[in-house]
Formats: sequence, C-alpha cells, structure tokens
Amino acid sequence: MSPADDDTTVRAAGCVLWRPAPQAAPHGRELCLVHRPKYDDWSHPKGKLKPGEDPLAGALREVAEETGYAAVPGAELTTVRYLANGRPKEVRYWAAAAGTGAFAPSDEVDRILWLAPEAARARLTQPRDRALVDELLTTRLP
Repeated sequence: MSPADDDTTVRAAGCVLWRPAPQAAPHGRELCLVHRPKYDDWSHPKGKLKPGEDPLAGALREVAEETGYAAVPGAELTTVRYLANGRPKEVRYWAAAAGTGAFAPSDEVDRILWLAPEAARARLTQPRDRALVDELLTTRLP
C-alpha cells in the first residue's frame, strides 16, 4: 500500500512561488521561502488540506495565508512523500507565479525571503525541498 492509499496519511499542498527577478539574474526569477518559527525552518509555502479540499485550491490558499500573495498556478511539480512525526505525509506542489499581495508576519510564518534559485536552494532546511527548486528551473514557465 502506498502512503497515498493510507487513511492516516497527512495530505498537504503548496507551491514553489516565484516572481521575475528585479535585475538580470542567471534564471531571471526569485523564489519565495517562508520561515516557520515553530520549527525554525525555511521551506516553500505549504500546509495541510482541509477535509475534501481540492489540492490545488488548498495550495493556493496556503500560499495566500503564509505569504500574503495571490498565486497564479502553473505546472504541477513532484509530489513529496515523507514521515512527519511518525505519520506518512504527502505534499503536492505546483509552480506558481506571485501575483499581487504583501506579507504580514503571523504566528505561523514570521518572515519570508525572495531569493535567487541558488540562494533559495542553500537556505532551504530540508534537502527534499531543494529538488523542487531544480525541478522549477527545468519547468516551462509563462
């Protein structure tokens, strides 16, 4: 049985949120990372899905809640599976362009950073999140 078939699997969704870089950069874009004080980590914006929630809708909701930015979804990226607190967790990700918005700190996310892909890869706490940066860079974006 795969983790996705297990009723105990925690289902979540998020985005690798990007925007055009303000100056000439090797990849021409910056990525948004969120800092979660509860875990003292840097990650892509993501969160648990509400019961019956569509994964893409949940990903966009989480981006808005954590970053303050609307997101324009693009290609679906790799689904990441791992154990979290002893339970299987499955996070579906999309590439998403940042729309309008502004960040406001909260208890859940106290800081965000817009970084060049190389800097984002280095800042991410979990190695599994770094692979999503590489995947975004090879994904056709609008």
